[in-house]
Amino acid sequence: NGQALSPVISWQDRRAHQWLKQFSSHQQSIHEKTGLFMTAHYGASKLRWCLDHLSAVQQAYAEGDLLWGPLASFLVFRLTRERQHLIDPANASRTLLWSLARRDWDEELCDLFGVPRQSLPHCISTIADYGNIECNGISYPLRVVTGDQPAALLAYGRPAVDTAYVNMGTGAFIQRPIYGAVKLTDHLLSGVVMSDGDATQYDLECTINGAGSALTQVENEIGMDAQYAEDHFTQWLTDADNLCLSQPLMLPLFLNGVSGLGTPYWIADFPSRFLLQDADELEDWQKIVAVAESILFLIQVNLAELQSASGPLQRIVISGGLATSDGLCERLSSLCNIALFRPRDGEATAR
Repeated sequence: NGQALSPVISWQDRRAHQWLKQFSSHQQSIHEKTGLFMTAHYGASKLRWCLDHLSAVQQAYAEGDLLWGPLASFLVFRLTRERQHLIDPANASRTLLWSLARRDWDEELCDLFGVPRQSLPHCISTIADYGNIECNGISYPLRVVTGDQPAALLAYGRPAVDTAYVNMGTGAFIQRPIYGAVKLTDHLLSGVVMSDGDATQYDLECTINGAGSALTQVENEIGMDAQYAEDHFTQWLTDADNLCLSQPLMLPLFLNGVSGLGTPYWIADFPSRFLLQDADELEDWQKIVAVAESILFLIQVNLAELQSASGPLQRIVISGGLATSDGLCERLSSLCNIALFRPRDGEATAR
């Protein structure tokens, strides 16, 4: 009936990462089927946790009334007049339950994780008939559903294979389009960008879980007002440059494991910490700069992985809230030695 049986569970929730370790011997086959690596960021362990711990979910399943899946399937059901339980490829593919080759749920993976297949939404194309949204007496057809990062990749036209698309928001996400067959690598994600029913476009992806969220976390830890940090951030980057010229060992490094290390390391419980100095002796602005630069170091590592997997990159296109900082963009381009382009309209996901 559309009633929510749990709160929304963030992709950053990793409560089940210990539970997932029992399936480590299946990692290779999971990667070959899904293009993903086994992590609690994805949906399978979240769904199973709900079934194991939430009485309302257990009751709905026992009575044959349970529907579950990615948030997009809930929104489609609630927004449209037809109330169909549907999902697109991009969102379905982030569950550890979806086969890239078959473009549908994988029965073996559903059985492995104990996630009942019959409760999952029906998989259709990115561009399809999802139903109609009624608004002020007018019916609007819902024709496209996708995830935020696949949407961002398509923000500025047909994406180029020699370009890395970096979207820096809560996390930092890097995508490189792959035209033709899906490509699997040892450390990077393989995903679906779009499907129109006839053809499917894929990509290689990198995920840095702690970007804007890492800055927010350190601001909260040191008791700094977020607006104050935003207002002074540019000046702090300049101060850091000047300090490095005079005392190059005075700035700390931050090892960024906020929300877990993603590509290419895949360490769910990596402890974040400052290096080179006693953190108690650091000034607050130094900590902010170190966290910001840690995001860039992780991006650089992933760009190197992308080039190793799929050839040299000619340019970076950058978007997202953190990309508004000239200083961060200049640092990233210098670090990678790749030309960086920042569109005037930087909100790629919304665009």
